[in-house]
Amino acid sequence: MPAKKGKRKYGPASQNEVKKEMRKMKKGTAKSGRGGKTKVKSKKQAVAIALSKARKKGAKVPAKKTGAKRATKKRGTKKKAKK
Repeated sequence: MPAKKGKRKYGPASQNEVKKEMRKMKKGTAKSGRGGKTKVKSKKQAVAIALSKARKKGAKVPAKKTGAKRATKKRGTKKKAKK
């Protein structure tokens, strides 16, 4: 099969950001959360933090994926019985 031709999803700046964050995670200095009190425990978490930082810097990164929209059921309103 021939290779796909097209634009890259992630720019080099975002790739560098991921590299840096992965190094921090392996070293044990990567922190998550606003206060930075908790350590990053998984690779996925480290990548998510790095891409978030890259977005803030303006690097080429695809838009954040949002959760699937749930189909909500309308609940019927119960009428109170009159006495």
